Amino acid sequence: MPQAQIIDGKAIAESVRDEITQRAAKLLEESGKQPGLAVVLVGEDPASQVYVRNKDRAAEACGFHSVKHALAADTSETDVLSLVEQLNNDPDIHGILVQLPLPDHIDESKVLRLIRPEKDVDGFHPVNVGLLTAGERSSALVPCTPAGSIVLLKRTLGNTLSGKNAVVVGRSNIVGKPMASLLLQESCTVTIAHSRTRDLPDVVKAADIVVAAVGRPEMIKGDWIAPGATVIDVGINRVPAPERGEGKMRLVGDVAFDEAVEYAGAITPVPGGVGPMTIAMLMANTLTAARRLLDLPEEDPLF
Repeated sequence: MPQAQIIDGKAIAESVRDEITQRAAKLLEESGKQPGLAVVLVGEDPASQVYVRNKDRAAEACGFHSVKHALAADTSETDVLSLVEQLNNDPDIHGILVQLPLPDHIDESKVLRLIRPEKDVDGFHPVNVGLLTAGERSSALVPCTPAGSIVLLKRTLGNTLSGKNAVVVGRSNIVGKPMASLLLQESCTVTIAHSRTRDLPDVVKAADIVVAAVGRPEMIKGDWIAPGATVIDVGINRVPAPERGEGKMRLVGDVAFDEAVEYAGAITPVPGGVGPMTIAMLMANTLTAARRLLDLPEEDPLF
């Protein structure tokens, strides 16, 4: 049995970032402004620090004005809200990203709702969620991981996904629900499944497209995948790797990759699949937000 095509998220993300870099240079020429991204990090969560560093590097590489606010873990909710309000009113900042999770004493919902929807480059504000769900994708800022997943699908399967059966395993507000909305707008037939779905293997096996975003390491087995299906694995799970030494960990997805590669037509690896696309689409959202806030005509969408 032939093995699946491995979808190279790093290479596709690099091509998207190259396009964004060109568009950012054009924006600077037109308006004298760089797209401005502010990232707020509260506390010292190691994974969050890595994500923020990667976002900061990507923004600078794309020619953006990049600002990082690193706050102590015991920073009060009032001070975080005050900083968000300050960034809302800063004309040089077009995108605001508050890195999650926040410490327990801070109400995440309150912080995310305070971000101006026009600057909400994570796409988590209820206004952006509502626009996307209502089918008004072109007016919304779309969550970065689902947007990046659509780019990977189109680069792999061609620009039309119309008529394909898609199963999204996972129902989170960050990935599962917006992913389903985007696939519906691509005229797919969409099923949202999750860990409690009855006969989940059979539901997955009926899909041309499987998006795994359930947050359980290697939960989706290889023989659940229909021969030739395209698999987008959003999961990032750290599991013990004793073969690398005591206490060492490795990253795996929500799909049992070594099994699934024998069935799928194409599949994203973990790492190196969806992750780089998430950061590329954050840059795309920041550029889109900048053009809108500067009252400049929008360019062709990247997905």
